[in-house]
Amino acid sequence: MNAPQPKPGMPTDNQGDRYLATTHEVVNQPPALENYNLYEQDIALQEAVQREGAGKAESDLKTFGALAGDAAIIDLGFRANNNKPTFNTHDRFGHRIDEVDFHPSYHELMRLAFENGLHSSPWTDPGKGAHVARAAKYYMHSQVEAAHCCPVTMTFAAIPSIRKQPELASLWESRVLANSYDPRNVPDSQKSSVTIGMAMTEKQGGSDVRANSTLAHAVGANGPGQAYELIGHKWFVSAPMCDAFLVLAQAPGGLSCFLMPRWRPDGSKNPWQVQRLKNKMGNVANASSEVELRGALAWMIGEEGRGVPTIIEMVAMTRFDCMIGSSAGMRQAVAQATHHCRHRSAFGSRLIDQPLMQNVLADLALENEAALAYTMRLARALDNQDQEHERLLARLATPVGKYWICKRAPNHAYESMECIGGSGVMEDCIMPRLFRESPVNAIWEGSGNVQCLDTLRAIHKEPETLDAFFREAAEAKGADRRFDQFLAQLQNDFADLSDVQYRARNLVDRMALIMQASLLLRNANKAVADAFCASRLQSNGGMNYGNLPSGIDAAAIIKRATPVVG
Repeated sequence: MNAPQPKPGMPTDNQGDRYLATTHEVVNQPPALENYNLYEQDIALQEAVQREGAGKAESDLKTFGALAGDAAIIDLGFRANNNKPTFNTHDRFGHRIDEVDFHPSYHELMRLAFENGLHSSPWTDPGKGAHVARAAKYYMHSQVEAAHCCPVTMTFAAIPSIRKQPELASLWESRVLANSYDPRNVPDSQKSSVTIGMAMTEKQGGSDVRANSTLAHAVGANGPGQAYELIGHKWFVSAPMCDAFLVLAQAPGGLSCFLMPRWRPDGSKNPWQVQRLKNKMGNVANASSEVELRGALAWMIGEEGRGVPTIIEMVAMTRFDCMIGSSAGMRQAVAQATHHCRHRSAFGSRLIDQPLMQNVLADLALENEAALAYTMRLARALDNQDQEHERLLARLATPVGKYWICKRAPNHAYESMECIGGSGVMEDCIMPRLFRESPVNAIWEGSGNVQCLDTLRAIHKEPETLDAFFREAAEAKGADRRFDQFLAQLQNDFADLSDVQYRARNLVDRMALIMQASLLLRNANKAVADAFCASRLQSNGGMNYGNLPSGIDAAAIIKRATPVVG
C-alpha cells in the first residue's frame, strides 16, 4: 500500500522534530542523591568508627548504610513530613482515647530504627565501641528523617534513670530494650516492646524545672518505687504516643521523678489527657503535645526530692543524641551541596571546580567533620565510664558539645541550601526540611544558655572536669603553633573566674573549638586539620562560611566529603 500523503500545511518527516510538544531536553541537572551507601560514601565517618573503637561493627554499618541510602527509605522521610500526625481525643462512641494518628511512613521509619537497635544496642551489648557503633548508625538514620528519632532517643536515654528503681526496671527494661516496634494504642501489658517519653516542661518554668507546679500525691505508702497520682499540666510532652513517660512532679519532699504509663495496670486508661498537638515549624513528622494530668497513676523513681539528679542521666543521653542529630544534619547538607556542585556547571565550568564555591564547600565540610569528630570522641567516653578521665570528660564535653554543634547547624543548613540555589528552596528537595529541623536540637534539651550554665556548674562542682578537658585537648600540643597559642590563651582566661557567667558563651565557644582542633590535629586528614586551625583558631572564625584563608587545600577537603553518585 502507498503511504498516506501529508495534508497541506502538515510537517513532512524531515520537518517533524520542529513540531513536537517537547520544548527542551533536561541537561545540567544532578541525578537524585539516592541508592548510595551512607557509610561507604562517608570517609570521615569510617575513620571515626575505626579510631574510636567500633571497627568490629563495620560490616553491620555498611549494611545499614546501604539501607539508609535506598531510594525507597529516603522517600519514607519525605512522606512522613508531608503527612503531619493528627490527633483524636475520642473514638466514635465517645470514649476518651487520646490517640495520635501517624502516616504509615512514620511507623515504617520507627520500625527500622527499633529493629536495628538504635534505642537499645549499648545497653543490651555493652563494651568496647558499643556507643560508637550505635552513634554511627543513628548518624546515618537521622539523615533520612530526623523527627521520628525523638522517641527513639528518649527510649534509649530512659534506661539509666529507670535502672535507679530496680523493681520498676524488672517490669519495664526488657520491653524497652526489645528490638521491635509496636505502635498500637493498647495497655503496655499487651505489648512485648514499648517506647518511653518524658514530660518535664511547664508553662511557668520552661528550663527551670524546679518551678514545676505539678503535684504528686501518694496512693498509699510514699517513697521510691511507690505509687502516686499526679495532678497538673505539662507544656511540652514530646511523642505522646509513647507507652510511658518520665515525669517531674512536686512530692511533699520536693521535686521528684516518676514513671507514668499511658494505661493503668488494670487495663483502664490512665487519666492524663492531651489538650492539643504543638504546631511546630520543624520536626513535624513527630508529634509534640500539651497534656493535663488528672490524677495520673505513676511510680516514683529514685529518692524523693531528687528528681533532677534522677532524670539528669536521661537528659545527658538525649543531649548526646542532639549532637549526633545536628552533626548528621550537617553531613546530609554537605552531601547534598557537594553532590549538586559536582554535577552542576555555570559560567563555563563545574561549580565544584570554581574557587569561590570551593571555599564555601570546604568550609561546610570542615564544620561537619569537626562536629563528627567531637561527637564520636564523646561516644568513646561513654563506652568507658569506668575510667575516671573518660567520666570527667563526658560530664563537661556533653554540654560544651551540645551547645556548640547544635548552635552551628542552622547557618550551616542555610549556606548549604544556597549552594544548591533556587532548587534548594523547593519542598521536593530535602534542604527545606534540614533547614527547619536545624534549630530544634539547639533549643530542645536545654538551650544555649542552659548548656553554658551547665558547663559552669560542672566546673564548680567538679573542678577535675576542666582538668580532664584540657588534658584531653593538650594531647595535640606541639602539632600546630596556632593551636598551642589558642590553648594557652583559653587556659589563661579560666584563671580569672570573675564575671564568668557573663563571659560563658565566649569561653564555651572556645572550649568547643580547641577540642575539635585537638581531635582533628591528632586524627584527621592533614588538609582538614590545617584548614580548621587556620580558619577557626587564627582568623575569620566568626564570619560567614566561605572565609577560608589562602593556602588551604580546599579540593582535598571537598573530595573526601563528596559522595560519588551518578
